[in-house]
Amino acid sequence: MSLMERVTHTPQTKAWYGEVPIQNRYTAGIAGERFFREIKDSGRFWGVHCPHCDLIYVPPRLYCERCFAHLEEWVEVPITGRVHTFTVVHVDLDGNPLPEPRIIAFIQLDGTDGGLVHDLGEVDPEDVCIGMCVEAVFKDPAERRGSITDIRYFRPVG
Repeated sequence: MSLMERVTHTPQTKAWYGEVPIQNRYTAGIAGERFFREIKDSGRFWGVHCPHCDLIYVPPRLYCERCFAHLEEWVEVPITGRVHTFTVVHVDLDGNPLPEPRIIAFIQLDGTDGGLVHDLGEVDPEDVCIGMCVEAVFKDPAERRGSITDIRYFRPVG
């Protein structure tokens, strides 16, 4: 079956039995490495600015997704933002009940055209709302390792 043909009946599919020999290694890339290094070293967020589209990307990237310009202008961005959307999680990845519900949110960082998906803390699930102002709470500098988990959670402000 070629790539242009469509599967219309289950017997047309093929199965691979056994293990699929796949290896991969994820890296944060050049922009991601700098972003995480700033979190680790100074507890700050940085993004990149596209001068053509006037967008500030967080997480940062090397190229603008709209005009494909190479992005070189790094700018510090606030550690504050607003809850754009959220969900309350009651079970872990294996389906086991969590001792306490976990709130996961997409936080649009102030002054940027992007944001981060992360935990909310210091708030009850029934008190979370779209548009809630939050700020990042970082781990102590000695505990940071240069990853997204260097942010403990976002908490309500104001």
